[in-house]
Amino acid sequence: MMPKVRRRHRGTRGGSPVSSHSGTSKAGGTSRSQGDHGQPEVARPPVCHSESDQGATSSDVLGRIVDTTRVSSTAFEGTPHAPAHARKFVRQVLGEWRLSHLAEDAVLLTSELVTNAVVHAGTGIELTCRLDVDDGPAKLEIEVDDHLPARTIDEAGVMPEVTPGSEVPPSGRGLALAGMLADAWGVTYTRTAKRVWVRLELADGGDGQEAVAGLPATASADTLHVGVVVSDGDGLVRSWNSEAQQLLGWPPEQAIGRPLADLVAWRGHGPYALSLTDTLGLGRWRGEARMRHADGRLVPVYVSHLRTKGRARERRSIWMVVAGDHRYVLTPPPAPRREAGRRIKDLLDQDMPFPELLDTITRIMHMSSGGDAAYVLLPAEGGNRFGVAAGAGATAGLVGVLATGVFGAERKTPAMIEDLLAGEVELAEQLRARSLACAPLLLAGEVTGYLAVTAEQPGRFDQELTVSLQHIADQVAVPLQRERLAEQDRAHRGRLSFLAEAGELLAGVHDEELIAALTAQLVVPKIATWAAVYLTDLAGMTRLAHVWHSEEHHNAGLRKSLPAVSRAALDEVSWPSGPEAVLSFPLLTQGRSYGTLVIGRTEPTLPLELADLLGDLCRLVALNLHTAMLYARQATTSRVLQRSLLPMRVAPMPGLESAVVYEPAEEGADVGGDFYDLFTVGDHWCFALGDVCGSGPEAAAVTGLARHAVRLLAKEHYTVADILDRLNQALMEEDDDDEGRFLSLLCGELTPLPQGGALCTIASAGHPPPLLLRADGRVEAVATPQLLLGIEAGARFYVETFELAPEDVLLCVTDGVTERRDGARLLDDGNGLAELLAQCRGLSAHAIAERVRHTVETFAPEPSQDDVALLVIKAAAALRPVG
Repeated sequence: MMPKVRRRHRGTRGGSPVSSHSGTSKAGGTSRSQGDHGQPEVARPPVCHSESDQGATSSDVLGRIVDTTRVSSTAFEGTPHAPAHARKFVRQVLGEWRLSHLAEDAVLLTSELVTNAVVHAGTGIELTCRLDVDDGPAKLEIEVDDHLPARTIDEAGVMPEVTPGSEVPPSGRGLALAGMLADAWGVTYTRTAKRVWVRLELADGGDGQEAVAGLPATASADTLHVGVVVSDGDGLVRSWNSEAQQLLGWPPEQAIGRPLADLVAWRGHGPYALSLTDTLGLGRWRGEARMRHADGRLVPVYVSHLRTKGRARERRSIWMVVAGDHRYVLTPPPAPRREAGRRIKDLLDQDMPFPELLDTITRIMHMSSGGDAAYVLLPAEGGNRFGVAAGAGATAGLVGVLATGVFGAERKTPAMIEDLLAGEVELAEQLRARSLACAPLLLAGEVTGYLAVTAEQPGRFDQELTVSLQHIADQVAVPLQRERLAEQDRAHRGRLSFLAEAGELLAGVHDEELIAALTAQLVVPKIATWAAVYLTDLAGMTRLAHVWHSEEHHNAGLRKSLPAVSRAALDEVSWPSGPEAVLSFPLLTQGRSYGTLVIGRTEPTLPLELADLLGDLCRLVALNLHTAMLYARQATTSRVLQRSLLPMRVAPMPGLESAVVYEPAEEGADVGGDFYDLFTVGDHWCFALGDVCGSGPEAAAVTGLARHAVRLLAKEHYTVADILDRLNQALMEEDDDDEGRFLSLLCGELTPLPQGGALCTIASAGHPPPLLLRADGRVEAVATPQLLLGIEAGARFYVETFELAPEDVLLCVTDGVTERRDGARLLDDGNGLAELLAQCRGLSAHAIAERVRHTVETFAPEPSQDDVALLVIKAAAALRPVG
């Protein structure tokens, strides 16, 4: 069964980026973030605009539409995680701009500047990358803004001199690196912020030349035919020039006064796309759009938007519109043509781990295609279904096998679907997408996987993209299959090792709470950032049993944030928002659910191999929970049985002090083959101590028969000898299957004496003789062993009597005491038990029982293999008659 999937949007915890946007205008890209309630929030543009923008006219803006500056910006919280996120952001942006030859220097400079801002400012940080190819030479600028301008830069940016034997200073190198690696750097202060910037000039050759070649160096206004559309603060068109009419077919009298939204088929790009209203509220924006022609068709256009300043009702939105195919318009990155294929093919020649190779391929596809997400799909077990092996973009939480229509072993041609909801609803829900383009990985005519890109809006892709994807798939199919088979072999060995470790750790654990704790700690941090185990009882009630986080100080907060579940299905639960993708896996075995394992991962996808591994682990855990439940049920049954086999309490005996020790040998058992009883009958007391041959449930059955028979016969005033005769006869009658149910029994009665103490009448049927400790310290055996019960049908038993004087102690034990073994030595060798009892002179009955128990337990390093029972009776100075 495929695990349930929950996908969470990324938040702002731990220094993650709170806003990110790649723009294409010199006026500055825009960024936005998703708020706590899912409503879009428009962040301020990262580039400040001059006051001259307020009165901009059509001719003023005309030159800006061919501006060749690219801007991408983001913001971070001032936490120790910020430098890592900044490095990742800059590397991704330079990859999109095809400036990978500058990445190492740019990433190093960014890391140092952001680290300085975190350490010395500690405020929120804004990071902006700006590529300007309008003036020669082309320049890349990186700006880091913090909000503590009072903390000025005092150093000159020169690395301190290092003499022989001296140490390189561990900090303070940021501006020194800027001086060495950058072509220029500087610091700008405002009343509320401080900006440190570095500039790198683009070198000749490599990716940099391709990036510059992709941008127009100059553009003449004579070659541009620009439609100018002006709308007011309410979004109504107030100006419509002739070139707008020529491009879109609407005469001014039909366009003016209409809502601009009626003339624009707006669609955002990506999970954090701006709405049209939000875009009109920005100071500047550039990008692709589609506008409605008078004849009803949609015209692809490129728009440069400018928002004038002033009071809200007086503001104007100016749109400069040109045809989308105009060669001087800077457009988003093209579909993955020859360049993306070359970059991916180069990766295959490198010694790169297979998961990292797949991840890099998906990131190149994602950045090159302009889609919201990209995937590599590889075969699941069985070969006719395909699952996610790697993903990039908006893929959080995607896991498992995609077994529906378009991804099938029989489809051997590329496909492009404009709207998945029209026919592949299940796949649309799994991918959280409506547009899809995919190409099969073919090897000897067989499909070995798929390359796919998706988008949240319909109609985002064209057939040219599928051709490009197929070109890439043809290049990588053979190398990927070779690496996949090698990786499968390594993963199989690792999987077996992990499951063997888990099985060994869980083996013999019969406590549900401990199983839940071990399961969570098996998963964290190897597979997940955190894990929670929910357990379901026989009544269907589900509870949170254990949570575990890779950083232990988060455990308490994690437990509070996770939902409490009673009977609700876990796939209907709303999990807390956070930076992790939340996934749940049922604990199923033998058709019954024993709970759910829930994990949180920072990685955007869960590879199919890990999903299968977690599935196997959950089945192993469920099987152990099933065993633990059976064990708990057996323990409960044993406790109930104990109440019938052993007395609930020892009868009060005025003038006598008694103590009992009872320890079954079988682990987890509450009752075994030994038993005891101590009760009153008329004017005297009766006691019994027995040992059934064997242990476990079979012995317990004979124990129940013997104890109840002794008590019943004693209540009917049978003598001790008659009790043994009748019990022997009952055992012989019950032993129809010749299993040899033998029983040793020590049975006696105590009658109070007027002068104090008691007269003891006792008989031993094959039982170790009881020991009598006199007040003067002498120890003697007081009963002769006779034939075992259950051996001979006509056996007759006799009794012996002795006086239990005040301060005398009677010790009765089973063979679990006398035959306690340490190698070849027994505890009772050389009258060891009698010597032990002699050392107990003057102790209470309870103290004597505890000393004997402790001696038995510590006599050998190994635990006892036999049941242990002992009864201690001590006479007081004078006994009062019963009644």
